[in-house]
Amino acid sequence: MSLSGNRTRLATITRELSNNWLRTKEQWKDAKSKEFEHDYMDELFACVDKAGPVIEQLDKLVTRIRKECE
Repeated sequence: MSLSGNRTRLATITRELSNNWLRTKEQWKDAKSKEFEHDYMDELFACVDKAGPVIEQLDKLVTRIRKECE
């Protein structure tokens, strides 16, 4: 699978996780839920958002390297 394919897969999986988290929050509404969201979920989603453009840049670089090596 290409890097751009992996980027798409990461985005899809993250969207699914976000939807599952929203459903979980409907039932889990205490202080620990908010703490968990702040400590883990928010950080995860922020990292995935940052990773997308980096993966795209890497994909372009790998493509260029492959062309130069042909």
